[in-house]
Amino acid sequence: MAKTKQKTILRISFNSPVVLSFTLICLAAYLLNCLTNGKSNLLLFEVYRSPLTNPLTYVRMFTHVFGHASWSHLINNMTLLLVIGPLLEEKYGSADLLIVTVTTAFVTGIVHFIFFPGTALLGASGVVFAYILLSSFACIKDGSIPLTFILVTILYIGGQIVDGVFIKDNVSNLTHIIGGIIGAFFGYLSNVRK
Repeated sequence: MAKTKQKTILRISFNSPVVLSFTLICLAAYLLNCLTNGKSNLLLFEVYRSPLTNPLTYVRMFTHVFGHASWSHLINNMTLLLVIGPLLEEKYGSADLLIVTVTTAFVTGIVHFIFFPGTALLGASGVVFAYILLSSFACIKDGSIPLTFILVTILYIGGQIVDGVFIKDNVSNLTHIIGGIIGAFFGYLSNVRK
């Protein structure tokens, strides 16, 4: 009996629904912002002090993570998200990663709304920092604290604290720190549950 050789057909898979959907929404929001000359970010994808009677104030508490100020801002965030996110979604599951993402968006939105009334916040960097710290918990065993978590905390969060104190730019270091804390919290919590 002769064996027939089967051709392997390569298919593209939607392997990480939360991360890929998030990325596609960010890309669509960026393109919409370009088409509207900045109006869509102001309307939907930036959190800033606005009247509590405006229903969009509450929507923006979540949607600000989709807006980006420039192509490089978008690409920098999406590159890290696409590298780290699928591994996290495989490890923790889509539902848990969605909870981390939504929680980060809401908490950073609320903090910015309350404490920074004169500025607008947009971008996915808080979510990226949550993913970075969450990823450092991926290899916890026997209740030990991974050295990778300690180093990531020192390098990423420590760097944001230093930058926040000494560098005055348009980067929301507090959002990065809050995102990192949320990621670390969920990473710790998911390992305690096991």
